[in-house]
Amino acid sequence: MPIASRRGRRGDTPPPRTGSSETEILRGFLDYLRNSIVAKVDGAPEPQVRTAKVPSGTNLLGLLNHLAFVERATFLGDKVTDWQATFRAAPADSVADVVARYRKTVERANEVLDGCADLGAPVPRPRPGSPAPSIRWALTHMIEETGRHAGHADILRELIDGETGR
Repeated sequence: MPIASRRGRRGDTPPPRTGSSETEILRGFLDYLRNSIVAKVDGAPEPQVRTAKVPSGTNLLGLLNHLAFVERATFLGDKVTDWQATFRAAPADSVADVVARYRKTVERANEVLDGCADLGAPVPRPRPGSPAPSIRWALTHMIEETGRHAGHADILRELIDGETGR
């Protein structure tokens, strides 16, 4: 089995040094993972960034597109009717478009989180009557979801151009 090229290797960014409160730790790790997945997608070449490299059809750009939908559903109360469709970016969307949309979504989600002092309180929802998880659950879920897909992105990016590290 050939050894992967080291040409694209980057140094790893260590886990964040956060404050000591539960909120600072959860938000710090979520932002760390958000930045990690953006770094995997940003600068990835076309058309490989949207080409499936595994039998499931998963592609790098689709992962980031999906995470934007999960952020909007979790923190902004958006309703998603077809989760499978979120794993595909529109053909007209460039890498820069999807990255910008994800960053804007994260910014909006953080604005919601900035107004939430109690981790046990429900996530504010723009749709009245819609059940909402606690802020703690939402943050933990987004850490898990983003971390899982960041791991997928690590592998996909390495398959595309040998780029590794976070």
